[in-house]
Amino acid sequence: MPVPHTHPVPAPEEYRDLRAELGHKTIGIVGCGGLGSNAAWMLVRSGIGRLVLADHDLVEEGNLDRQFFFRDQIGMPKTEALSINLMRIDPTVRTDLFQTHIDEHNFAEIFEGIDLLIEAVDSAHDKAMLVAACSEQLPGVPIVSASGLAGYGSTNDIITRHLMGNLWMVGDLVSEVSVEHPLFASRVCVAAGHEAHMAIRILLGYPEA
Repeated sequence: MPVPHTHPVPAPEEYRDLRAELGHKTIGIVGCGGLGSNAAWMLVRSGIGRLVLADHDLVEEGNLDRQFFFRDQIGMPKTEALSINLMRIDPTVRTDLFQTHIDEHNFAEIFEGIDLLIEAVDSAHDKAMLVAACSEQLPGVPIVSASGLAGYGSTNDIITRHLMGNLWMVGDLVSEVSVEHPLFASRVCVAAGHEAHMAIRILLGYPEA
């Protein structure tokens, strides 16, 4: 039996219109690791026209098991390497790169003008800081965050919740990274896909999680 669609399937010309609409949108991504780098390529393939990418780290060999980088990019700034990879998908995508740690002091200057923020950092402290900074300094900008994506538990436990106001949260909310709960590309990419798709839905006017 066919699975019913939540929304009508767009005709080909409507699909082109949706991609054109997304082409005028700007998404900020804080953290270009497993979540951010994978969400970024999904957004570019979906038609997002501009990304503001921020991360202070370099590509390391240990990143290659789950992040959208390649061996010959080890040692490069993650923002620079990710921009190169995204432009191989779509050479027209615009990327603004900031190789720096984001805090409440530089947040608004870097992300002013974005249509939506994707939080993709590791630290719980930094996650809370980013949500607070965006809510206070860029009121009205939707935030898609994530918590709980480690381990080998079922990917069906990773869901998207509309927590409050302009905040959406992806993950199972409990599985923190540890020796017993390592990161696997399969589960990380599911969470990244949730973040990217929720961002697309919000920007197209479908905020329901």
